Order: sequence, then C-alpha cells, then structure tokens
Amino acid sequence: MPRYLSMIRIDENNAPEGGPSAELMQRMGELIEEMTKAGVLLDTAGLTPTAQGTRVHYEGGRLSVTDGPFTETKEVVGGYAMLQAKDKAEAVEWTKRFLKVHEDHWTVTCEVREVEEG
Repeated sequence: MPRYLSMIRIDENNAPEGGPSAELMQRMGELIEEMTKAGVLLDTAGLTPTAQGTRVHYEGGRLSVTDGPFTETKEVVGGYAMLQAKDKAEAVEWTKRFLKVHEDHWTVTCEVREVEEG
C-alpha cells in the first residue's frame, strides 16, 4: 500500500497562545489511537518552533546556514503524519478528520503527498 506524508502547516504568528488545549490534545489522541488501530498511521509528531530551527541552503555551489527565527516566514510545517492508505482519497479523508478535531480559532492546512518508493 502506498504511503502519504501529511504536512501540517500553521501560521506560527497566529497560533493560539500556549499551543493546543487539553481538550484538543485529547481529541487528537483518540483519533491517533483509531488511526493506529486501523493500520493507517505509521508515525506522527509535532515540530519545535522555527525560532529553534536552522536552515541549510545550497545555491551556486555554496552552502549557507541560518539559525531561526526566520522573520519572512508565515506558514510553516508544524508537524507531520506518515500514513499508509489504499489511495490518496483515503489519506485525504483521514487528514480531513484530523483537521476537524481542531477548535474554530485554529487555522491549519495539511498538504498530503504520496511518498515515492524506490
């Protein structure tokens, strides 16, 4: 079965103060448990803020390294889920369920892409 990476994109500047609520974390935990039991969820995690990240850039044969925060960044990858589904439509359905557990004040976008094998 194909694997899909669901990249969870957030606007760090407009994320709720203090991060996810306890209720959101509980709903997420329940969905993660369901997805794991269904054999769909292979791995998932949140990422630290970009202020704690480092960018390594290659251009014109030269490398540059820049530590965060990155002021020009608006929407960033805040987490990911690695899914194994029968097709992209199924991966998208699970991703939609993940988005629906969030409260209305969240703005979250997930990009779902198939992992190329071999």
